[in-house]
Amino acid sequence: MKHLALVMVLACATLPLAAQGGSGDGAARSNILALEHAWDQALQRQDVKALAAIFDNALLYVDYDGTVMTKTEYLARVKSNGNHLQQVVTEEMFVQLFGNTAAVVGTYRETGTEHGKPYLRRGRFTDLWMLEGKNWICIASSATPILP
Repeated sequence: MKHLALVMVLACATLPLAAQGGSGDGAARSNILALEHAWDQALQRQDVKALAAIFDNALLYVDYDGTVMTKTEYLARVKSNGNHLQQVVTEEMFVQLFGNTAAVVGTYRETGTEHGKPYLRRGRFTDLWMLEGKNWICIASSATPILP
């Protein structure tokens, strides 16, 4: 938990530069990438409180299987998930800024157990972030499986 808090503090320290545009674009990208990594870490630990801080209350989440969830539904699934997520590794990420909005496209690999059976899943994701005041917050996320 201390590591996640440190990542969040470091990510937030770049916000004044991110809001300025221009040379701040690099700072905004770094901030958003740090939040993406914090998301992965919180997900592995089932840290619902850390995840809640990353998401907008109106979050729209589309899971790899096509299930559409709200923030409340997603957090409830993470908290009560009978499946065990062992590891999430982001393989690549690209950030494109559009003023106070950013799109992140990347690929991930996750391992865990589902209904007592081990799994390995790869996917591509698109996350939409919005600068709300001084904080970047995720407003939408969608994952698509990459089939072997």
